[in-house]
Amino acid sequence: MKLHDTGVYLVNGVPQTSAPAGVTEADAKKGTIAYGILKAHNTGDSMQDLRMKFDSMTSHDITYVGIIQTARASGMTEFPLPYVMTNCHNSLCAVGGTINEDDHQFALSAAHKYGGIYVPPNMAVIHSYNREMMSGCGRMILGSDSHTRYGALGTMAVGEGGGELAKQLVGRTYDMSYPGVVAIYLTGKPAPGVGPHDVALALVAATYANGYVKNKVMEFVGPGVANLSADYRNGIDVMTTETTCWSSIWQTDDTTKKYFVQHGRPEAYKELKPADVAYYDGCIELDLSTVECMIALPMHPSYAYPIRELKANAKEILQAAQDQANRQLGGKVEMDLVGKICDDGRIYVDQGVVAGCSGGTYENICAVADIIKGKSCGNGEFKFSVYPDSMPTYLELVKNGAVADIVSAGGIFRECFCGPCFGAGDTPANGEFSIRHTTRNFPNREGSKPGEGQISAVALMDARSIAATAANGGYLTAASELTDVEYTVPDYHFEQGVYDKRVYNGWGHPEPDYALKFGPNIKDWPEQPALTDDLLVKIVSYITDPVTTTDELIPSGETSSFRSNPLRLAEFTLSRKDPAYVPNAKAVKALDEQRKAGELPAEVARVYDDLKKLGYAPDAANTNIGSAIFANKPGDGSAREQAASCQRVLGGAANFACEYATKRYRSNCINWGMLPFLVENPGALDNGDYVYLPGVRKALLEAADELDAVAVKPDGGLVKFTVKLGAMTDAERRILADGCLINYYKNN
Repeated sequence: MKLHDTGVYLVNGVPQTSAPAGVTEADAKKGTIAYGILKAHNTGDSMQDLRMKFDSMTSHDITYVGIIQTARASGMTEFPLPYVMTNCHNSLCAVGGTINEDDHQFALSAAHKYGGIYVPPNMAVIHSYNREMMSGCGRMILGSDSHTRYGALGTMAVGEGGGELAKQLVGRTYDMSYPGVVAIYLTGKPAPGVGPHDVALALVAATYANGYVKNKVMEFVGPGVANLSADYRNGIDVMTTETTCWSSIWQTDDTTKKYFVQHGRPEAYKELKPADVAYYDGCIELDLSTVECMIALPMHPSYAYPIRELKANAKEILQAAQDQANRQLGGKVEMDLVGKICDDGRIYVDQGVVAGCSGGTYENICAVADIIKGKSCGNGEFKFSVYPDSMPTYLELVKNGAVADIVSAGGIFRECFCGPCFGAGDTPANGEFSIRHTTRNFPNREGSKPGEGQISAVALMDARSIAATAANGGYLTAASELTDVEYTVPDYHFEQGVYDKRVYNGWGHPEPDYALKFGPNIKDWPEQPALTDDLLVKIVSYITDPVTTTDELIPSGETSSFRSNPLRLAEFTLSRKDPAYVPNAKAVKALDEQRKAGELPAEVARVYDDLKKLGYAPDAANTNIGSAIFANKPGDGSAREQAASCQRVLGGAANFACEYATKRYRSNCINWGMLPFLVENPGALDNGDYVYLPGVRKALLEAADELDAVAVKPDGGLVKFTVKLGAMTDAERRILADGCLINYYKNN
């Protein structure tokens, strides 16, 4: 794999570093596939400052209640574009009593009232339904899930927080600067046994840490694309999220056309390819034939190694991964990976799972059946589960015998459910090691709770190597090691009647008088204050990890059941990373309540006395008091807005960071009225400090490059420093000034 350190021109399909005679870089940038799609969806006057509207949207049952509640509070009366609501996350109905199914009933009633599309529980995982029914060449889809990626089907898809979807529901636009575009130039053909997850993990390993494609579009081109099936392309594409890119798009061809014909939507196809000359801001050249079977060790998809290399250096590599994981766990509990090395040098795995939008596809599961047919998973500790991505896929796998082959070998065949991807299904026992063809292996994504002494480890692998390991009784095995497997991919027949009989499609037919169904756990968003002229915040959590994931900010798993109840969910904020955060944030919120009641708390009075030493004269009646966190690089991972909204509900007013890991998280902070400050000198801050920001509202609205800040230490010491807010649109500045997106729409 080669990552170019300069821009690259694609000239008649061949990459080169210099422009052809008479061609300018500016003109050649218009030759990318991405440019044409973005231009078609831009409603603004400039291609540098995009103002986009999408063709459709999608959410699952972790996010749609909050989005609809936000849009309702902002004046929405019907869905102005097709909005798909799937129920593939919170479908364990025993968790939290009735509240998961209550959310599903809310969504069905909203589909009737506002004209939406409702996909019942266990019918399909979110991204598979959208691939099958909503994708189309040249389209754009916005989803409130970070893995909203349909680029392999010619659809630019973007995963964002719920606030961005609410904007579309009230007729506003998705605003951003024109992104960089990076060519992923594929050549060659994958070796037998090498699957899409192997290619994806190799790409993530090469791009995540160095930020090569961060907030950019990955555009897949080159002769190697033709050597990949549609399912294979989808499997690579969904993992582009883990590179921190913004979106993705692929050149389309007869394989893409066949996919749409199979799914009864031939009109959704059109050829997409770069112009004869196209300029890319970077280029990754990848010969697919060089990719090996991979494994991404705990606790990130980028910690990837060839399985061959891991097996040859098991002690060294597992010790390094174990040490890194234990540093990340912060001493709460110890992960033991080295203990999985057997006396004979083999690595033992306790569990294998193939699931979701990345693993549960038709061809992946067919390959699993080919490998495990006639074999046995064994009757020891190892266990093996397979989750299909949709009921049409499930039906076809029943018809072609793949389900029978897997079950006959001792595997468990389950429903269409995303649970193993976020810690709500197939949770391993304490101390176990699980290999999974899912999208993430972040801390607690397997469902354990380090704060309670529980820890298990998850590594990511392709379905083929997981099946090879299962057939070998749980001993780690790369699919490329097998020499007796004949891979068969029976023709796929999509049965749309499965959806027609169960999916409610109310698009274009809203029923305004239809009553929304509210379960007892579904609550409105609490009101949030507008930004005052000055601001005082207290740092109540100080996180020095290189990266802080959204899963650490608000845990996944069973906590997701409470996502329709903002106050109850907020109790889980940072619970597995910093258990002191919630009580400390609540204490600061109580101080602001005292202030609003006309009483100046003694703790705040002391801070104001210290500030007077520098000549400041804070006006307590017009200076909000809020909490804040510092983290080096927060926001890697999920698009779910609750990572920000939970902080806001608890009185959060700001984040301080050296850098934000993703646009998604920063946008969520903005939409919830939390100032996303950048600090160049994090040493000026510490946990327990108060930070005074004089004139913050004026500086925000006037787009000042820097803002003055003063850290007031617990001992009365004062440290002056500056912060920045980075690039923002005028609307984003107004949202922050108004206090949150809901307030902004009420005021405008």
